[in-house]
Amino acid sequence: MKNDLIYQSSEYDCGPTSLTNAIRFLFEREEILPGLLKHIWLMGNDTYCEKGCVGCHGTSKSAMRYMADWFNEYRQGWKFPIGAEFLENEAAQVAPGSKAWLCLKKGGCAVMRCTAGGIGHYVLLTAILPNDEIGLFDPYEEEPDFQDPGRRVIPGESKKYNRAVRYDLLNLTDLSDYAMGELPKRELLLIWRQEAEGKREG
Repeated sequence: MKNDLIYQSSEYDCGPTSLTNAIRFLFEREEILPGLLKHIWLMGNDTYCEKGCVGCHGTSKSAMRYMADWFNEYRQGWKFPIGAEFLENEAAQVAPGSKAWLCLKKGGCAVMRCTAGGIGHYVLLTAILPNDEIGLFDPYEEEPDFQDPGRRVIPGESKKYNRAVRYDLLNLTDLSDYAMGELPKRELLLIWRQEAEGKREG
């Protein structure tokens, strides 16, 4: 059975929560190996704040880039059906014909760095919806009162998404909610099912 997607446990763990949600979105609970989840939480929240507290600046781009490589190595080593690709800068865009668009169209998902409330944040893109909207799951548990058109809350879809955002708004370079922002800061980690022969337990 498929799990519900989950919300973050602190103000800082949107990165590993969104990675975990990618696994929950793509795989049945019975398929998910504990070692996969353990590694996600070991690698997330790898930054330090000005006071030297670990994790208080969330998860770094280098950690997300590493996780793409690690997922692919995990597929080869454990014969687990997962594939991943990390996109950044100009390559990180969500538009018809883009790599992210094709990934979503084929049933994959994407962990996206964006802005929420004026600060960096990770969410999970899960679906292409009608009317140029993208379905995404925001792991920060609150229901914002969106004043501008193009962003809305979706209730009752806990296994897929809780927001719908027009894709052109995702590609904005400003600090508006769910915008990827300036090109040097952009990140998209594409994750999909990639069937492999056999399966090891552990």
